[in-house]
Amino acid sequence: MHAILLLAHGTPDTLGEMKAYLDLVTSGRGVPDHVVEELQHRYAEIGLREEPGPEPPHLTRWTMRQAELLRTKISEPVYVAMRNWKPLIAPVIEQMKADGVTSARVLCLAPQNSRTSIGLYKRDLVKALGETPAIQIDFVEGWHNHPKLIEAFADRLLHTRVPQISIDVNNKRAVLFTAHSVPSRTVQGDNPDPYADEAKDTAALVAQKAGINDWYFAFQSQGASGGPWLGPTVEDSLRSLKDRGYDEVVLHPIGFVCDHVEVLYDIDINFQQFAKEIGIRLSRPESLNDHPLLIEALADLAGSRR
Repeated sequence: MHAILLLAHGTPDTLGEMKAYLDLVTSGRGVPDHVVEELQHRYAEIGLREEPGPEPPHLTRWTMRQAELLRTKISEPVYVAMRNWKPLIAPVIEQMKADGVTSARVLCLAPQNSRTSIGLYKRDLVKALGETPAIQIDFVEGWHNHPKLIEAFADRLLHTRVPQISIDVNNKRAVLFTAHSVPSRTVQGDNPDPYADEAKDTAALVAQKAGINDWYFAFQSQGASGGPWLGPTVEDSLRSLKDRGYDEVVLHPIGFVCDHVEVLYDIDINFQQFAKEIGIRLSRPESLNDHPLLIEALADLAGSRR
């Protein structure tokens, strides 16, 4: 039996699980207590609590919804696994074996290919499969320029629903595209990571599709680990745009396909407050979440439709 496996980052279900979650994120290296506490604060700000809520947290909820919608469009079963929280990759692989799956196409819900995301998902998947895998894997390395993905991001951008901001190429209003930053070392050396180029290419394609000329790019959510991370930061970019005379910016995160902490806290709370302090009106389009064009892209990548 053939199946589709969606892989995503994962997120804790309760605040008390934060340390265990971060241990998985860092492959067992862990983080200082103050980082755990800061992330607990951020997740609390977007609704995570000490006890499980009536529904899963945003990333889990939207990922499961994306899988549910994909099932309606393709002829194979669809499974979901997370690298850093439940349902973890190894148990899902065991369930697939028990269900009689012998081959699977694997799609990562991170469009741009990076060793720090897709590379780690693939590493953990290979480990879970073992030395003599019972399931033959067709792993999609990246899909940053898929036409339906680009169309979905452009559609969200053109329908930003904030009364004081309208997208108009004739106005001096800027669009700032973002993607999650990664350590600078990942794009340096003899075998550079394609991530930064792919993220910027996604932004350029979305801008072209939407007919936006006045746009910029930044990396967001730089980590707390040692060493430099890719920039420019969103804060530096907003300052620069303010200095150039902009007072309205639409921030469009094209590295994410659903709501989660980097969108709901970093953008909607942190960057929003920073923009207010420097005199910029900031908005962002709705995340893709269950956008029909995103599901069309996934169905196309899955390769088989009903």
